[in-house]
Amino acid sequence: MTRLLTRKAVWLLVGMGLLVVVGANAHLLHVALTSQPQCVAHVRPGQGAPERGLFSAAQSSCAPDAPGQARRQTERGS
Repeated sequence: MTRLLTRKAVWLLVGMGLLVVVGANAHLLHVALTSQPQCVAHVRPGQGAPERGLFSAAQSSCAPDAPGQARRQTERGS
C-alpha cells in the first residue's frame, strides 16, 4: 500500500511540474506576442562604428524620427 501511494505521489509531482513548465512557457509566449517595446534612441542602420563599439540594429522597427524623440517619449513614460 505504501509503495502505491509513493508512486502516485511521484507521478502527481511530475505532472504538476510539467503543468508549471507549460504554464510558464504559455505566459512567455503571450507576453512576447502582445507587448510592443518602446522605441529607444539607437544607432541607425549604416551609421555604426564598430571600432568605437557602436553597432546598429539589423533592421529597426521604429520609424526614423527627429534625433532625440525616442528619448523624450521614454522620459514621458508613454
